[in-house]
Parts: sequence; structure tokens; C-alpha cells
Amino acid sequence: MPILHPLTPEKATGKTAKIYQEIEAAFGRVPAVLQVQGWSEAALSQQWESIKYYRNHPHLSPALTATIRMLVSQANHCDYCVGFNEALLIDQFGQSPDDVSATKKNPEATPLPEREKAILLLTLKAVQTPAAVSQTDMDRLIAMGWSEGDIMDAVIHGARNQMVDVIMNTFKIERDF
Repeated sequence: MPILHPLTPEKATGKTAKIYQEIEAAFGRVPAVLQVQGWSEAALSQQWESIKYYRNHPHLSPALTATIRMLVSQANHCDYCVGFNEALLIDQFGQSPDDVSATKKNPEATPLPEREKAILLLTLKAVQTPAAVSQTDMDRLIAMGWSEGDIMDAVIHGARNQMVDVIMNTFKIERDF
């Protein structure tokens, strides 16, 4: 049971209500992961802008960003976020349950293309052991055609997801999907 109850769309006012309308238009509902952030208009606004940015990222595919979130959340024991992103990978991005299970056991087993797998692994390394990231890691990604901006965006995406995991775990937000 949540110890901080999500702010439902029916109770939202002002800018939060407006953002909720945008979220509903995009997803058909306002997921609990965003409702809990509704208590902070600034946090909700930042999170929604980030979601919109990454949904339309010119180089990081939606399957890549969902895989980043799933694996970061797995390391942080955020069942809500793992399940949410598993469902996206299976229902929207065509991965099989076996593909997703294999990726969770070994990120190198992901069915993502090699180029995306490389930035995924660097992102996980950056989020889990940032001091271990080396110039060699960067050079490898750049040689594969990733820009420094793409690398930064991938790492920011993983790091932001850690924040969401902390919120979801702290307030014991339950699955709503």
C-alpha cells in the first residue's frame, strides 16, 4: 500500500491538471508513476518534458530507452518500473517474453542491434560504476557513430530513471498496469 498516495487526475488543479491532460492524450491515462510526482508541479513538469524528449529522440530508439529503464530499475529493485518497461518491450516494441527475460539475466543478450547494445552497456556502467567509465569506452561508442550528445542523453536517461526508482520505492507505489 502506498505511503504517499498518487495525486489522481480528478484532484489535480492548475498546471498539474494541464500536464495530466497532455499525459492522458499521449497514453490514454495518467500512470501512477506520474501521479505520484503530481504532488510537485515542478517535478512533474520536468519528468513530462523528459518523457516527451526521449519518446521522440532522434537517435536513441524507444526500445533502447525502455531497455535502459528496465535494467536500471532491476538493479534498484523497482518492481513497478521493471514491469512497466517489460510490458513496453513486449507489447509495443515486439520483443518476446524470452528476449526480455534473457536481457534481464544478461544485458549483452539484448536483441537490440549491436550499436544500441554498446550504448546500453555504457549507460549501465555509468549508472552503476561511474568511475569505471574510461576514454576507451567513449572512443568505442564514437567510433560506432554515437555523438557525445547521444552518449550524454543515454547516461542522463539512466540516471533520471534512478531518481524515479527511488521515488517509487520510497513511497511504495503499486502497479497500475
